[in-house]
Amino acid sequence: METDRAPGPEAAALAGELRPVLARLSRRLRQQADPVDLTRSQINVLVRLERDGPATVSGLARAEGVRPQSMGATISALEGAGLLRRDLHPDDGRKTAISLTDAAREQFAAHRLAKEDWLQRTLARELDPDELARLRDALALLARIADAA
Repeated sequence: METDRAPGPEAAALAGELRPVLARLSRRLRQQADPVDLTRSQINVLVRLERDGPATVSGLARAEGVRPQSMGATISALEGAGLLRRDLHPDDGRKTAISLTDAAREQFAAHRLAKEDWLQRTLARELDPDELARLRDALALLARIADAA
């Protein structure tokens, strides 16, 4: 739904209030299950591989905006932790494809469950049924904002 409306003061005020609330919620969810012994760069690589599938070191470096040498060090650390593996690239046997190990996939599933469990318990504790219904309505709006170009 695209319009030519210029953002008014109400949208500006709401954006100023919404951004820090969403940031706090995101932080709280991360705190529920993020592995504390991994760097943000390492977590970003794992998330990218989980979402997009196997990739080359150079492809990951481009996607993350770092030099291939830096990405190589990140990959080596994650491989040493048993979270990544290297295989021959399916389309080009001269390249190596980096992918998640089963252990990494299990950790992702456990972390996702921990986050959802915390959120479910918090919603049940903090919101009454009417507020839960209002949040469900707001969810559709937030999804639309998240998907907007």
